[in-house]
Amino acid sequence: MNLKHLQYFWTVVRAGGVLRASEELSLSPQTLSGQINLLEDRLGQPLLRKVGRGVEPTDAGRMVMQYADEIFTLSREMEDALRGGRGAPKAPLLKVGFVDSVPKAIAYHVLEPALRLKPAPRLICPEGKLAILMADLALRRVDLVISDVPLPGNLGIKAFTHLLGHSGIAFFASEKLLHAQSTTLRQARSKFPRSLETLPMLLPGTDSALRPRVDGWLRRNNLAPPVAAEFDDSALMKAFGREGLGVFPAPAVLAKEITRQFEVEQIGSPADLVEEFYAISIERKITHPGVVAITEAARRELFA
Repeated sequence: MNLKHLQYFWTVVRAGGVLRASEELSLSPQTLSGQINLLEDRLGQPLLRKVGRGVEPTDAGRMVMQYADEIFTLSREMEDALRGGRGAPKAPLLKVGFVDSVPKAIAYHVLEPALRLKPAPRLICPEGKLAILMADLALRRVDLVISDVPLPGNLGIKAFTHLLGHSGIAFFASEKLLHAQSTTLRQARSKFPRSLETLPMLLPGTDSALRPRVDGWLRRNNLAPPVAAEFDDSALMKAFGREGLGVFPAPAVLAKEITRQFEVEQIGSPADLVEEFYAISIERKITHPGVVAITEAARRELFA
Protein backbone atom coordinates (compact mmCIF):
# COMPACT_ATOMS: atom_id res chain seq x y z
CA MET A 1 0.00 0.00 0.00
CA ASN A 2 1.22 3.46 -0.89
CA LEU A 3 1.55 5.41 2.37
CA LYS A 4 1.30 8.69 0.48
CA HIS A 5 -2.21 7.71 -0.62
CA LEU A 6 -3.02 6.84 3.00
CA GLN A 7 -1.78 10.25 4.11
CA TYR A 8 -3.99 11.95 1.51
CA PHE A 9 -7.05 10.05 2.77
CA TRP A 10 -6.14 10.82 6.40
CA THR A 11 -5.83 14.54 5.60
CA VAL A 12 -9.17 14.65 3.75
CA VAL A 13 -11.02 13.09 6.70
CA ARG A 14 -9.37 15.42 9.21
CA ALA A 15 -10.07 18.46 7.00
CA GLY A 16 -13.67 17.40 6.42
CA GLY A 17 -13.52 17.70 2.65
CA VAL A 18 -11.43 17.31 -0.48
CA LEU A 19 -11.28 21.04 -1.22
CA ARG A 20 -9.90 22.03 2.20
CA ALA A 21 -7.45 19.12 2.16
CA SER A 22 -6.27 20.00 -1.36
CA GLU A 23 -5.42 23.52 -0.17
CA GLU A 24 -3.54 22.12 2.80
CA LEU A 25 -1.59 19.67 0.62
CA SER A 26 -1.12 22.09 -2.31
CA LEU A 27 -2.74 19.64 -4.73
CA SER A 28 -5.68 20.04 -7.07
CA PRO A 29 -8.95 18.48 -5.86
CA GLN A 30 -8.97 16.26 -8.96
CA THR A 31 -5.48 14.92 -8.23
CA LEU A 32 -6.32 14.33 -4.57
CA SER A 33 -9.56 12.48 -5.41
CA GLY A 34 -7.70 10.34 -7.95
CA GLN A 35 -5.06 9.36 -5.38
CA ILE A 36 -7.73 8.35 -2.86
CA ASN A 37 -9.50 6.33 -5.56
CA LEU A 38 -6.26 4.39 -6.03
CA LEU A 39 -6.19 3.65 -2.28
CA GLU A 40 -9.81 2.46 -2.40
CA ASP A 41 -9.00 0.24 -5.38
CA ARG A 42 -6.02 -1.20 -3.49
CA LEU A 43 -8.13 -1.94 -0.37
CA GLY A 44 -11.17 -3.08 -2.33
CA GLN A 45 -13.65 -0.92 -0.38
CA PRO A 46 -14.98 2.65 -0.54
CA LEU A 47 -13.50 4.76 2.25
CA LEU A 48 -15.43 8.02 1.82
CA ARG A 49 -19.02 9.06 1.18
CA LYS A 50 -20.48 12.46 0.37
CA VAL A 51 -22.38 14.32 3.09
CA GLY A 52 -23.71 17.68 1.93
CA ARG A 53 -20.72 19.59 0.61
CA GLY A 54 -18.21 17.54 2.56
CA VAL A 55 -17.30 13.91 3.02
CA GLU A 56 -17.19 11.45 5.90
CA PRO A 57 -15.53 8.05 6.27
CA THR A 58 -17.48 4.86 5.68
CA ASP A 59 -17.28 2.08 8.29
CA ALA A 60 -14.21 0.77 6.46
CA GLY A 61 -12.86 4.32 6.30
CA ARG A 62 -13.17 4.75 10.07
CA MET A 63 -11.19 1.57 10.59
CA VAL A 64 -8.51 2.78 8.18
CA MET A 65 -8.41 6.12 10.04
CA GLN A 66 -7.64 4.32 13.32
CA TYR A 67 -4.62 2.65 11.76
CA ALA A 68 -3.59 5.84 9.98
CA ASP A 69 -3.68 7.79 13.24
CA GLU A 70 -1.31 5.27 14.82
CA ILE A 71 0.97 5.14 11.77
CA PHE A 72 1.40 8.90 11.52
CA THR A 73 1.68 9.31 15.30
CA LEU A 74 4.52 6.79 15.34
CA SER A 75 6.09 8.59 12.40
CA ARG A 76 6.12 11.89 14.32
CA GLU A 77 7.55 10.16 17.39
CA MET A 78 10.33 8.68 15.27
CA GLU A 79 11.20 12.10 13.88
CA ASP A 80 11.24 13.59 17.38
CA ALA A 81 13.55 10.83 18.59
CA LEU A 82 15.94 11.33 15.67
CA ARG A 83 16.03 15.06 16.42
CA GLY A 84 17.25 14.43 19.94
CA GLY A 85 14.03 13.86 21.85
CA ARG A 86 15.06 10.44 23.20
CA GLY A 87 15.43 11.72 26.75
CA ALA A 88 11.93 13.15 26.97
CA PRO A 89 9.56 11.03 29.06
CA LYS A 90 7.07 9.19 26.92
CA ALA A 91 3.43 9.39 27.99
CA PRO A 92 1.75 6.00 28.39
CA LEU A 93 -0.75 5.15 25.67
CA LEU A 94 -4.42 4.55 26.54
CA LYS A 95 -6.74 3.41 23.75
CA VAL A 96 -10.45 3.56 24.60
CA GLY A 97 -13.08 2.85 21.96
CA PHE A 98 -16.54 4.42 22.20
CA VAL A 99 -19.69 3.00 20.66
CA ASP A 100 -21.00 5.81 18.48
CA SER A 101 -24.35 5.99 20.29
CA VAL A 102 -22.69 6.95 23.60
CA PRO A 103 -23.21 10.72 24.13
CA LYS A 104 -20.02 12.72 23.63
CA ALA A 105 -20.36 14.43 27.01
CA ILE A 106 -20.58 11.03 28.71
CA ALA A 107 -17.48 9.96 26.78
CA TYR A 108 -15.55 12.98 28.06
CA HIS A 109 -16.61 12.51 31.68
CA VAL A 110 -15.72 8.83 31.53
CA LEU A 111 -12.22 9.59 30.19
CA GLU A 112 -11.43 12.69 32.26
CA PRO A 113 -10.26 10.80 35.41
CA ALA A 114 -7.52 9.09 33.38
CA LEU A 115 -6.13 12.52 32.51
CA ARG A 116 -5.56 13.24 36.21
CA LEU A 117 -2.95 10.47 36.41
CA LYS A 118 0.73 11.36 36.63
CA PRO A 119 1.97 11.08 33.97
CA ALA A 120 -1.24 11.61 32.06
CA PRO A 121 -1.69 9.08 29.26
CA ARG A 122 -1.83 9.97 25.59
CA LEU A 123 -5.34 9.05 24.49
CA ILE A 124 -6.47 7.37 21.31
CA CYS A 125 -10.27 7.29 21.10
CA PRO A 126 -11.73 5.48 18.09
CA GLU A 127 -15.50 5.57 17.66
CA GLY A 128 -17.71 3.13 15.79
CA LYS A 129 -20.16 0.26 15.91
CA LEU A 130 -19.85 -2.21 18.76
CA ALA A 131 -18.96 -5.18 16.54
CA ILE A 132 -16.02 -3.33 14.96
CA LEU A 133 -14.74 -2.07 18.32
CA MET A 134 -15.00 -5.56 19.81
CA ALA A 135 -12.86 -6.91 16.99
CA ASP A 136 -10.29 -4.21 17.84
CA LEU A 137 -10.49 -5.22 21.51
CA ALA A 138 -9.94 -8.88 20.69
CA LEU A 139 -6.83 -7.92 18.69
CA ARG A 140 -5.62 -5.61 21.52
CA ARG A 141 -5.92 -2.53 19.33
CA VAL A 142 -7.89 -0.88 22.12
CA ASP A 143 -7.61 -1.36 25.89
CA LEU A 144 -11.29 -0.81 26.66
CA VAL A 145 -14.63 -0.28 24.95
CA ILE A 146 -17.31 2.01 26.43
CA SER A 147 -20.81 1.00 25.39
CA ASP A 148 -24.45 1.66 26.19
CA VAL A 149 -25.23 -2.07 25.87
CA PRO A 150 -23.52 -5.10 27.44
CA LEU A 151 -21.43 -7.44 25.30
CA PRO A 152 -23.77 -9.47 23.07
CA GLY A 153 -23.27 -13.22 23.24
CA ASN A 154 -23.42 -13.69 19.47
CA LEU A 155 -20.12 -11.93 18.70
CA GLY A 156 -18.04 -14.94 19.72
CA ILE A 157 -15.48 -12.78 21.56
CA LYS A 158 -14.26 -13.66 25.04
CA ALA A 159 -14.49 -10.43 27.00
CA PHE A 160 -16.02 -9.14 30.21
CA THR A 161 -18.69 -6.50 30.76
CA HIS A 162 -18.32 -4.13 33.73
CA LEU A 163 -21.30 -1.95 34.65
CA LEU A 164 -20.13 1.66 35.06
CA GLY A 165 -23.50 2.92 36.24
CA HIS A 166 -26.86 4.15 35.05
CA SER A 167 -28.56 7.47 34.52
CA GLY A 168 -32.19 8.46 34.45
CA ILE A 169 -33.45 9.89 31.18
CA ALA A 170 -34.83 13.42 31.15
CA PHE A 171 -36.81 15.25 28.47
CA PHE A 172 -35.68 18.71 27.40
CA ALA A 173 -37.35 21.51 25.43
CA SER A 174 -36.44 25.03 24.39
CA GLU A 175 -38.49 28.08 25.32
CA LYS A 176 -38.84 28.69 21.58
CA LEU A 177 -40.63 25.35 21.17
CA LEU A 178 -42.89 25.85 24.17
CA HIS A 179 -43.85 29.35 23.00
CA ALA A 180 -44.65 28.02 19.50
CA GLN A 181 -46.89 25.38 21.08
CA SER A 182 -48.68 28.02 23.21
CA THR A 183 -47.58 26.52 26.50
CA THR A 184 -45.25 27.51 29.33
CA LEU A 185 -42.43 25.71 31.07
CA ARG A 186 -44.52 25.52 34.25
CA GLN A 187 -47.42 23.93 32.36
CA ALA A 188 -45.16 21.46 30.55
CA ARG A 189 -43.65 20.39 33.88
CA SER A 190 -46.91 20.22 35.83
CA LYS A 191 -48.63 18.13 33.15
CA PHE A 192 -45.65 15.85 32.45
CA PRO A 193 -45.69 13.26 30.96
CA ARG A 194 -49.07 14.04 29.33
CA SER A 195 -47.59 17.32 28.05
CA LEU A 196 -45.45 15.29 25.65
CA GLU A 197 -48.59 14.34 23.69
CA THR A 198 -48.83 17.78 22.08
CA LEU A 199 -45.12 18.47 21.58
CA PRO A 200 -43.09 17.28 18.56
CA MET A 201 -40.49 14.70 19.56
CA LEU A 202 -36.86 14.28 18.50
CA LEU A 203 -35.69 10.70 18.95
CA PRO A 204 -32.38 8.82 18.78
CA GLY A 205 -31.98 6.50 15.78
CA THR A 206 -33.21 2.94 15.81
CA ASP A 207 -29.66 1.59 16.28
CA SER A 208 -29.33 3.43 19.60
CA ALA A 209 -29.75 1.44 22.81
CA LEU A 210 -31.84 4.32 24.16
CA ARG A 211 -34.45 4.22 21.38
CA PRO A 212 -36.25 0.98 22.37
CA ARG A 213 -36.28 2.12 26.00
CA VAL A 214 -37.93 5.43 25.08
CA ASP A 215 -40.38 3.69 22.73
CA GLY A 216 -41.29 1.18 25.44
CA TRP A 217 -41.79 3.90 28.04
CA LEU A 218 -44.05 5.87 25.68
CA ARG A 219 -46.15 2.76 25.02
CA ARG A 220 -46.46 1.95 28.73
CA ASN A 221 -47.75 5.43 29.36
CA ASN A 222 -50.07 5.46 26.32
CA LEU A 223 -48.21 8.39 24.81
CA ALA A 224 -47.95 8.94 21.06
CA PRO A 225 -46.26 12.31 20.47
CA PRO A 226 -45.67 13.36 16.85
CA VAL A 227 -42.11 12.39 15.86
CA ALA A 228 -40.45 15.32 14.07
CA ALA A 229 -37.05 13.70 13.38
CA GLU A 230 -34.70 10.85 14.29
CA PHE A 231 -30.93 11.16 14.71
CA ASP A 232 -28.00 8.76 14.91
CA ASP A 233 -25.89 11.60 16.35
CA SER A 234 -27.14 12.68 19.80
CA ALA A 235 -25.32 16.03 19.56
CA LEU A 236 -27.19 16.83 16.33
CA MET A 237 -30.46 15.89 18.01
CA LYS A 238 -29.72 18.35 20.84
CA ALA A 239 -28.80 21.08 18.34
CA PHE A 240 -32.18 20.67 16.64
CA GLY A 241 -33.81 20.76 20.07
CA ARG A 242 -32.08 24.05 20.83
CA GLU A 243 -33.64 25.55 17.70
CA GLY A 244 -37.12 24.56 18.85
CA LEU A 245 -37.75 21.62 16.52
CA GLY A 246 -38.86 19.29 19.31
CA VAL A 247 -38.49 17.75 22.75
CA PHE A 248 -35.56 15.35 23.10
CA PRO A 249 -34.46 12.71 25.65
CA ALA A 250 -30.95 12.70 27.14
CA PRO A 251 -29.17 11.38 30.26
CA ALA A 252 -30.33 13.25 33.35
CA VAL A 253 -26.79 13.05 34.75
CA LEU A 254 -25.86 15.64 32.09
CA ALA A 255 -28.85 17.93 32.76
CA LYS A 256 -26.83 20.95 33.93
CA GLU A 257 -24.51 20.80 30.92
CA ILE A 258 -27.33 20.24 28.45
CA THR A 259 -29.46 23.12 29.75
CA ARG A 260 -26.46 25.48 29.69
CA GLN A 261 -24.95 24.43 26.37
CA PHE A 262 -28.15 24.01 24.35
CA GLU A 263 -30.29 26.68 26.04
CA VAL A 264 -33.11 24.28 26.89
CA GLU A 265 -35.03 23.38 30.04
CA GLN A 266 -35.73 20.02 31.61
CA ILE A 267 -39.46 19.37 31.65
CA GLY A 268 -39.49 15.94 33.28
CA SER A 269 -37.50 12.82 34.21
CA PRO A 270 -39.54 9.63 34.73
CA ALA A 271 -38.31 7.27 37.42
CA ASP A 272 -38.85 4.17 35.28
CA LEU A 273 -36.73 5.24 32.28
CA VAL A 274 -32.98 4.73 32.63
CA GLU A 275 -29.92 4.21 30.43
CA GLU A 276 -26.93 2.08 31.40
CA PHE A 277 -23.29 2.40 30.45
CA TYR A 278 -20.67 -0.35 30.40
CA ALA A 279 -16.93 -0.88 30.10
CA ILE A 280 -15.94 -3.99 28.14
CA SER A 281 -12.45 -5.42 28.59
CA ILE A 282 -10.47 -8.55 27.78
CA GLU A 283 -9.53 -8.84 31.45
CA ARG A 284 -11.97 -10.09 34.08
CA LYS A 285 -10.04 -8.07 36.69
CA ILE A 286 -8.97 -4.70 35.33
CA THR A 287 -5.32 -3.84 35.95
CA HIS A 288 -4.40 -1.06 33.46
CA PRO A 289 -3.98 2.11 35.63
CA GLY A 290 -5.89 4.30 33.18
CA VAL A 291 -8.75 1.82 32.86
CA VAL A 292 -8.91 1.43 36.67
CA ALA A 293 -9.15 5.23 37.01
CA ILE A 294 -11.95 5.37 34.43
CA THR A 295 -14.09 2.61 35.90
CA GLU A 296 -13.67 3.57 39.56
CA ALA A 297 -14.35 7.28 38.99
CA ALA A 298 -17.41 6.56 36.83
CA ARG A 299 -18.97 4.51 39.63
CA ARG A 300 -17.88 6.86 42.42
CA GLU A 301 -18.50 10.23 40.75
CA LEU A 302 -20.28 10.37 37.40
CA PHE A 303 -23.00 7.79 38.05
CA ALA A 304 -23.05 7.98 41.85
